[in-house]
Amino acid sequence: MADPSSYRPKPGQIPDSPGVYRFRDEHRRVIYVGKAKSLRQRLSSYFQDLANLHPRTRTMVTTAASVEWTVVNTEVEALQLEYTWIKEYDPRFNVKYRDDKSYPYLAVTLNEEYPRVRVMRGAKKKGVRYFGPYGQAWAIRETVDLLLRVFPVRTCSAGVFKRSAQIGRPCLLGYIGKCSAPCVGRVSPEEHRELAEEFCDFMAGRTGAYIRRLEKSMQEAAEEMEYERAARLRDDIDALRRAMEKSAVVLADATDADLIALAEDELEAAVQIFHVRGGRVRGQRGWVTDKVENVDTAALVEHALQQLYGEESGDAVPKEVLVPALPDPVEPIQQWLTERRGSNVSLRVPQRGDKKDLMATVQRNAQQALALHKTKRASDLTTRSRALEEIAQALGLDSVPLRIECFDISHLQGDDVVASMVVFEDGLARKSEYRRFQIKTFEGQDDVRAMHEVIGRRFRRYLQEKQQTGEWEEETPAAEDTAAAAGEGAPVATGPTDEEGRPKRFAYPPQLVVVDGGQPQVAAAQRALSELGVDDVAVCGLAKRLEEVWLPDEDDPVVLPRSSEGLYLLQRVRDEAHRFAIAYQRNKRGKRLRSGPLDSIPGLGESRRQALLKHFGSVKRLRAARVEDICEVPGIGRKTAETIAAALAGAAPAAPAVNTATGEIIEDDGAAPAALSSERGLER
Repeated sequence: MADPSSYRPKPGQIPDSPGVYRFRDEHRRVIYVGKAKSLRQRLSSYFQDLANLHPRTRTMVTTAASVEWTVVNTEVEALQLEYTWIKEYDPRFNVKYRDDKSYPYLAVTLNEEYPRVRVMRGAKKKGVRYFGPYGQAWAIRETVDLLLRVFPVRTCSAGVFKRSAQIGRPCLLGYIGKCSAPCVGRVSPEEHRELAEEFCDFMAGRTGAYIRRLEKSMQEAAEEMEYERAARLRDDIDALRRAMEKSAVVLADATDADLIALAEDELEAAVQIFHVRGGRVRGQRGWVTDKVENVDTAALVEHALQQLYGEESGDAVPKEVLVPALPDPVEPIQQWLTERRGSNVSLRVPQRGDKKDLMATVQRNAQQALALHKTKRASDLTTRSRALEEIAQALGLDSVPLRIECFDISHLQGDDVVASMVVFEDGLARKSEYRRFQIKTFEGQDDVRAMHEVIGRRFRRYLQEKQQTGEWEEETPAAEDTAAAAGEGAPVATGPTDEEGRPKRFAYPPQLVVVDGGQPQVAAAQRALSELGVDDVAVCGLAKRLEEVWLPDEDDPVVLPRSSEGLYLLQRVRDEAHRFAIAYQRNKRGKRLRSGPLDSIPGLGESRRQALLKHFGSVKRLRAARVEDICEVPGIGRKTAETIAAALAGAAPAAPAVNTATGEIIEDDGAAPAALSSERGLER
């Protein structure tokens, strides 16, 4: 635990101007980002008697080892920079709202020549118009099905569109009138784009004028005795009204607004957003966050606004945003929203009328979301904390292991030996930090030696990056060690990236290393750490047979009760490492088995390899063929045929493959044996 006075800046060093500040820990990771109207006043508030600080703030300043700041011109610039750094560094002590699921949107791809209506999730793309989010994808499809009668916009994939254009025949939707069939030229690109824009206008809430225009056209058709056209327009109007009825009318004045409500307790907060367009609820979403910093309702609202509109612009930011409390001060966030929209945005708390009643509804939804989240996660929070405490107590650790790394070795009878490293932080898997290794220093089956190599490579990389950041005073690791460390499946960093606070690759050490195995594997891991001089990382092993926990230099294992939450967490970590290693080993072996003598011939692509095998039936017959026979294969010229014949003549024929399940000899046909499933039992 660091003493804040050890890195406290002198009062005269801190400017009295707006800016953004970052706290970093001893490993140079950014752990907190904040903004301030006056950097001097805000930073001074952190360096006071620890007893006067909020417990969460006290934890943050004692975890930090340094603080730095950046001066900006205005509070709006500080707000934008704070949001950018929170997204970039993912600091552990900042409030970060997390979606409880990936919400589906109704999207219109206006960036294509022929815009397409589809369901989309994930990050938003430039040039695509989004509507929603919706609670369920089926709700989008029901709405689109009704609207396609009036706006027959393309909904097919690129493959279906291209195929219909090639054969000159539209798909089923084109025949039943729910697609204008631009693929076969029934409408021009300009006409189809106009349809897509009308679809977007209707979804954006401009419904009244369009329905009135259809009603006028229907009356004109009836007066001219074009009854079929009038009936078709009547059905179109009914379809539009049914689509509109799916969204409840909540504000009679056709308001475009987002309503944000919060439900919170001392540890967590839930936020709910209702997207109202044209007076109707067009979408709803919700987030939950741990209150890792000392924040009030107004600060939570500000964080929610940053999360909600940080990547949005234009009409995606509504004219009016209704919130339960205004940030202090409100002017910077309101100006920031106005800049993102391009026109004035009203940010206020509703005081009376329909908007206040609707805010109460959103508030009830937030309270229900928080209650449901606590019901689902209460046991998880409790058991994770208890599990980490049990592990620390059983292994005699000074503190709970907030970061656990587990290593496993996988191979198939000594072939394709690989290893995995999985990471659990605060009892949860952190998949972005998983790594995989190829064993390069030897061949064959030796789990103990492989474990020693992998642990050594992982911590050699850690020491190397630590030395590059100026935290390590010893000599640079040997060149061969550095080269060995570059054998991981993940790309190799070219320099110390943690100077910018990003937790990249091996720059952040664990408190506990778990190996899949017993006493020999644990001894190998401990020996690798000792050789590198790493003495502040605990090691243990989990043996599968009796689920015993082995410690270095101990003759007897630690036996945790079967009902222990600590044992259950170790099992989950070990099983995840085993799964990750097996998946990598199978993938690596599959690539090797799928390769054949034709793969190494230059200029021979997949299509021509398939054509050769189809013509001759097997590599064995192709090897016996003359150059003239090879030239008969479509796409194979004389020069290529000579290259193939020379390459196959120089390659020794492989030994016959045997189906291990039946004992049958498989003819060499350039393909992988079909009985790969029989190898699953031989995997380690």
